[in-house]
Parts: sequence; C-alpha cells; structure tokens
Amino acid sequence: MTSATPVTPPEAASAEPNKPDWRHYFSREMLICVSLGFSSGLPLFILYNLLSAWLKSESVDLKAIGLFALVGFPYTWKFVWSPLMDRFHFPLLGRRRGWMLVTQLLLLGAVGSMGFFSPKTDLTAIVLLSGAIAFLSASQDIVIDAFRREMLTDAQQGSGTALFVNAYKLSTLVPGSLSLILSDHISWQAVFAVTALFMLPGVLTTLLISEPRLYGQPPKNLREAVVLPFREFIRRSGWSHALLVLAFIFLYKLGDSMATALATPFYIDLGFSRTQIGLVAKNAGLWASLAGGILGAVWLEKTGINRGLWIFGVLQAVAILGFAALANVGVATGENATLMLGAVIGLEAFAVGLGTAAFTAYIATTTDPRYTATQYALFTSLAAVPRTFFNAATGYIVAHTGWFVFFLICFALALPGMMLLPKVAPWKKQDA
Repeated sequence: MTSATPVTPPEAASAEPNKPDWRHYFSREMLICVSLGFSSGLPLFILYNLLSAWLKSESVDLKAIGLFALVGFPYTWKFVWSPLMDRFHFPLLGRRRGWMLVTQLLLLGAVGSMGFFSPKTDLTAIVLLSGAIAFLSASQDIVIDAFRREMLTDAQQGSGTALFVNAYKLSTLVPGSLSLILSDHISWQAVFAVTALFMLPGVLTTLLISEPRLYGQPPKNLREAVVLPFREFIRRSGWSHALLVLAFIFLYKLGDSMATALATPFYIDLGFSRTQIGLVAKNAGLWASLAGGILGAVWLEKTGINRGLWIFGVLQAVAILGFAALANVGVATGENATLMLGAVIGLEAFAVGLGTAAFTAYIATTTDPRYTATQYALFTSLAAVPRTFFNAATGYIVAHTGWFVFFLICFALALPGMMLLPKVAPWKKQDA
C-alpha cells in the first residue's frame, strides 16, 4: 500500500484555508525559526568563511584552502546517523531538545578551541578539528530541521522556512564580517573565542522551548528507524519519481554553491582588505538578505513553493554572472570597485537567499512527519554533496581557468536543476 503524499499534520488542514496575516511573522514559532536558523548557519559559515580567510592570511596555498571543503563530508552523510536521533532521546530534555543542546554545547567548545592552533605548524590538527565541527554542525542540522518540520504546520512551512533561511544566511555576518574585522585588531585565538560565544542564543532557545508534538509512534528499534523512512519515500510515488526528486535536490544549488565556495579568497585576490570585505561586502549582504527574507516569505505565501522554485532559481543563476562581471573588472581600486563589490554581494545575498528559502521549504514538504529526521537528513545530505566534493575542486578549477571563466562554468551548472522543475515542481501545480 502506498501513499501519494507525505502525512499532513492534523492542524495544518484547518490552517490552510485561511491565509495568515502579517502578525504571524512575530509568533512564537517564527521567532524560534529565526533563533535556530542563526544557530544552524553559524558553524557552517565559520568553516567556509572565517576558516578560509584565516588560512589565506597565514599564506596557506589556495589549492589547499579549496581542499578544506572536504571537511564538509559529514553534511553529505548525515542521513547515516540520523536514525539514531529519531530513535533515542535524552532524559528530561526529550528527543529533539536533547540532541540540540548536546550538539550546540560541543560546537561552542570546538569553535572556541580552534584559535589555539597555527595553520603554519598545526594544519593537520586544524583539519581534524574542522572535521569535528562539521560533524557536530551536521548533527545539529538534523535535529533542528526535524524540530522545525514537526513544529510548523504545512501552511507555515513557506514563511517559517524563509525566516529560518534568512537567519541562517545572516549568521554569516559573524564569521564573515565581525570576526574578520576583529582579526585586524586582536589575535586569532581571541577571534575564535568571541565567535564561539554566538552559539549561546541557540543554547538559550533550546532550553526555553518545548518538544514538538509526535506524529505516530517513534521507531521502536534501530531497524525501524533506518528502514521505514526510506521505504515510505520510495513507495510514495515510485522509483522513477523518487530518483527525479533526488536528482533535483542534488542539482538545484550546485551552481551558486560552487560560485561562493571561495568568495572570501576571491575578494582578497582582487585586492580588497579583510576590513573592506567585512564592512562593505557583508553589510551589503545584510540588507539584501533582510529584504530577500521578507519578500521571500510573502512571495512564497502568494505564489506557492513550486512557483517560488522557478522564479528564485532564475534569480540565483543570474546572480552568479555578477561575480563574473566583478572578476572581469579585476582590480579593487577606486570607489566604483567598492560599489560594484557591494552590488554583486547584495544581488547574490538577495537572490540566493530567495532560492534557498523555496528550496528548503520544498524539502520540508517532501518529508513525511513520521520520519522527519531521517528523510530530511537524506535530502539535505544530497544537497550538500556539491558543497563538499565539487567545491573541493574549485581551487584547482580557478588555478587553470581564472576567476572569470570559473564563474561562467558555475552559471552553466545552475541550469540542469532548473530543467527538472517541470517534473518535480510543475508551475501550474499549487502546493498549498
């Protein structure tokens, strides 16, 4: 016996007919999405923004910096241990809150200890610690994604996910802006200690919230936790559609993921200082992300997730061409270069933020609430493959092609995912 769609939370059925007004953006659920989004994004951007800037400032080879993308390996395999998070719980805290608190506290300690090492003498230790941070971050993502899917109704998924993604993106301002500015004035050891403290809002949120409601009984054993989620996904619409969905999830963010993999080294190569990057590029991204998050939430409610994938997908592909234009200018001198940097980063933050909001909402509605952690982890693991393996090659590609051609390649790689939209998210089919 098969089901055509994932199980819909009971309260969602009554919530969908009436579209929520603007006040629901300030509800408890939406504020939780913002706080957990920030906590979820921070470790990733520490690895991909702050770590690369630190290594570049210590004269580590660009090819080696590109290979550091491989520390994101846990993001592509988190579905392997996600059944453990569906199966086991912690006394007093519960299943979702328990795993969140443990991973957040361990992340705080791991990030804070990063500055005790030197890229010149302890590169191996830094690689191992970065891998540990990636593992803990991926584990935190598993449980936060599951919590958000179970907390929100289907009617809230679009707006809740848009706010979550916006906060996720905004978390880059800590390692990508504040920490870079601080690194020009204080030691890297102090920089990592300050950066780690930004995990505390997530810890506080975890302590204050309550467990989400259960949809069915939790798995009774590990076999059920592993087998049932995959069986349900395959049986839902058959093998062929399941493979199309998985291919789409793999390809949709491939182009923009590669384009931003070496963003900070790219800006440094153009001649921008770390303070300029922190103040100009990241602040341009801040306001664009805020605008994109607000517009994305409203747009997804008006158009639905399917049409959002089409519209936002086009915008995020076009944003890649902005990097190509910046690379073509080639010299970071004069006021115009600074303005162009801000414009390119603003467009990227706005467009990719919109695309990520629709993409993440699509993944959420594709999961069955009975098997949230495992199915969500499977889909997001697949989405992380480009970021981990393809991004690891970006340093070599740039070395052979130069920045301009590299960004044109990234633009071309953004198109295959769009070509699958008629099959996995038809324009005329309304999702809500």
